[in-house]
Amino acid sequence: MKFFVDTADVAAIKELTELGMVDGVTTNPSLILKSGRDIQEVTKEICDLVDGPVSAEVVALEADRMIEEGRKLARIADNIAIKVPLTWDGLKACKTLAGEGRMVNVTLCFSANQALLAAKAGATFISPFIGRLDDINLDGMQLIADIRQVYDNYGFETQILAASIRTVNHALQSAQIGADVMTAPPDVIKKMAAHPLTDKGLEAFLKDWEKTGQKIV
Repeated sequence: MKFFVDTADVAAIKELTELGMVDGVTTNPSLILKSGRDIQEVTKEICDLVDGPVSAEVVALEADRMIEEGRKLARIADNIAIKVPLTWDGLKACKTLAGEGRMVNVTLCFSANQALLAAKAGATFISPFIGRLDDINLDGMQLIADIRQVYDNYGFETQILAASIRTVNHALQSAQIGADVMTAPPDVIKKMAAHPLTDKGLEAFLKDWEKTGQKIV
């Protein structure tokens, strides 16, 4: 499974990249707002840090404007994936931009039907939002499973990018179902390393080591 980090925090991306934990980055207008920086400036800096896809989102609602914005974002770097919403206009923009050989991430997906349309429109990535479905008492992981089944049935090459991941369980279950990619905030990725038995075992080892009176260096 590929790990994308969902942030516009350059320092956090750099830390995870140095550990080999980043295969790409996803951003959106909310994350750009949190960064407090110019979208093109911060996106270029992220693209210079990461070899894989960096999703940068359009903000227009009409297809023609989305295409215009997408082309401008794509000029920032060769590894830009243009992020468009899963609306009818977004699908039109996806078809055009994908036809030009650009990577397209179709976002805000909440049904397998939507995912099927995105694949037909040539999306590179489809981003089903797990956490937001959980918020309204629907099973976000079932959506990942439904999309996986549909895509496998017909050999679609669109990659399932599990998004709106809020817990380590979301990450694990996405991997078990077979999502191609997950995108998660830096803190969720770091929490995947944590386990209380690891902490307990380390504490016991260190206590016993202290009793030996020895030093390694």
